[in-house]
Amino acid sequence: MAAVTTTTTTRIRPLGRRPSLGRIAAWAVMAAIVLVTLLPFYWILRTALSTNSGLAAHPSDPLPVGLTTGGFERALGLQSTREAIAQGGAGGGLKFWRYLLNSVIVSTLITVCQIFFSAMAAYAFARLRWRGRDKVFGLFLAGLMVPTIFTLLPNFVLIKQLGLVDTLLGIALPTMFMTPFAVFFLRQFFMNIPSEVEEAALLDGAGKVRIFFRVLLPMASTPVMTLAVLTYITAWNDYFWPLMVSYSDSSRVLTVALAIFRAQTPQTGTDWSGLMAATLIAALPMLVLFGFFARRIVGSISFTGIK
Repeated sequence: MAAVTTTTTTRIRPLGRRPSLGRIAAWAVMAAIVLVTLLPFYWILRTALSTNSGLAAHPSDPLPVGLTTGGFERALGLQSTREAIAQGGAGGGLKFWRYLLNSVIVSTLITVCQIFFSAMAAYAFARLRWRGRDKVFGLFLAGLMVPTIFTLLPNFVLIKQLGLVDTLLGIALPTMFMTPFAVFFLRQFFMNIPSEVEEAALLDGAGKVRIFFRVLLPMASTPVMTLAVLTYITAWNDYFWPLMVSYSDSSRVLTVALAIFRAQTPQTGTDWSGLMAATLIAALPMLVLFGFFARRIVGSISFTGIK
């Protein structure tokens, strides 16, 4: 009788590699950084959902005190004067939608015009050859070292002489055409485009203007979009220059309006709930915009060679 030998093959599963102590420490540090970064936004939300009387009684409570949406209602102008005063707010209210529209108009005007003119200047510095090009670009780039505060007074005098004080155009005009950073950012991309692309278009009979609009500008759609997002956020968050130029509701942007809202202090003290609600509403579009384009912004900065 033949002996039958059965061989059983046992698969040995490799044990998962345990995380090292350094990796655990790195994740802990990253988690702490994220927590510290998000904590101010949570505190703004907590304050916005609290009542002013509750904030005065329990200022260090980590949760909303007297949970309410009254702060958002006052910020959006949905409360009557009596209700606002009863909840510790100012009776003046906030013309939120008017200020929001002004911010959108100013930011859009600055972004569209600045991207267009900066792209043309960057193309001239990167692809066209003319005498003294590099020296002019170096002089133009030196504008990055000039603090913004040094340009406020000359710009204000110019805007006043043009009769554009207290207008949306007066707010947008100083940065509406181009900035040294925008020109430098786009020039870096145009310099990385192979010259064969432009030479092929020239052989097809295209001129410099047509090459710029039909060939190079479409190829630069990603860095242009990245620069547009950064420009829009910067224009949206600008405060000091709009404060100098605007004096009425017709030209007041949202960042300045928040300071005016804080100055409308009732007898009970600052309306912190309404102020934080208005601040959160004003910042939310920019947070969403940056979060949506964050990866593209990082990729464009890496591609253009900016360190």
